[in-house]
Amino acid sequence: MSRAPQGPSRRLLLAGALAAVSAAVTGCSSGGEASASGGSKQLRIGYFAFPSGDLLVKNRKLLEKALPDYTITWIKFDSGAGVNQAFIGKSLDIAALGSSPFARGVSGSSPIPYKVAWILDVAGENEALVARKATGITDVAGLKGRKIATPFASTSHYSLLSALKEAGLKTSDVELIDLQPQPLLAAWQRGDIDAAYVWLPTLDELRKTGIQLTSSKEIGAGGKPTLDLAVVSDDLIAKDPKAIDAWRKAEAEALRLIKSDPQGTVEAVAAELGISAADAKAQLSQGVFLAPEQVVSADWLGTDGNPGKLLTYVTDTGRFLADQKQIGAAPSEDVVREAFYLKGLPDVLK
Repeated sequence: MSRAPQGPSRRLLLAGALAAVSAAVTGCSSGGEASASGGSKQLRIGYFAFPSGDLLVKNRKLLEKALPDYTITWIKFDSGAGVNQAFIGKSLDIAALGSSPFARGVSGSSPIPYKVAWILDVAGENEALVARKATGITDVAGLKGRKIATPFASTSHYSLLSALKEAGLKTSDVELIDLQPQPLLAAWQRGDIDAAYVWLPTLDELRKTGIQLTSSKEIGAGGKPTLDLAVVSDDLIAKDPKAIDAWRKAEAEALRLIKSDPQGTVEAVAAELGISAADAKAQLSQGVFLAPEQVVSADWLGTDGNPGKLLTYVTDTGRFLADQKQIGAAPSEDVVREAFYLKGLPDVLK
């Protein structure tokens, strides 16, 4: 049985961040060396190997074209926990981040110095809870007493907790194991775990020998949606807001391309992830991608002075995580509102 995990201190997170991000920059960057500070002529962008507009921006060099005088460095991360650590270490300017890790990041007495500035996608069938067929488990309630893996402090972790609560289970009724996607897949293949909540592409591997019990699409429809957000550092907001505008325009263009050029999108995603076009198409079909106009609508991100429903979603996520003893205390709605950077929207998309 597991106790609800207690988060490491900011000091420990910072220590881990510096080594982790240094390795990530060395192995997964393009466009030159990253600097130790978010200067006006460079951008360090954290992304996930996961179908989204980010991969189109990267593959088609949309940001490099918009900011030709900048050095753009792309740094790959496995989960939002690593992104949070990197922002604490001041090693990122912009990054993809799940709504649950963002809610964690803005909680506590020392919130991470960043703000949400864009929505990449809404979690759908691309994040799900799967049980190994060999276990005979066919519903969430059947997980009682079982070992379940998920990357802690991620949107999948949040959705898993939501699914367990909905099925009448407490976290003490199961054994929760913190594993990143690749170690999680290895544990699954060895038979060390009974179920897992994770995202693509690892999710598709689990589905080959597992049965899906629920998905983030279903959980979202029940009132607890999760999203892949994009956050920007407070330093970048203060020093170079025009770069943020250019980046938003590039992300908006990518969302339009997903709708208007599906074949080109498939090819770009396949190239970035090193998978077949068929697999890229299947993965893209499981996500929910908003039009830029929807992103800045009252239903989602909103505009300067008028944050949208995302404010409520993040606030509710924080309360849920606090109730589940995942964080010490939930951030207030006012605190969450302060962590939105909406200046220039929607005019910057024109």
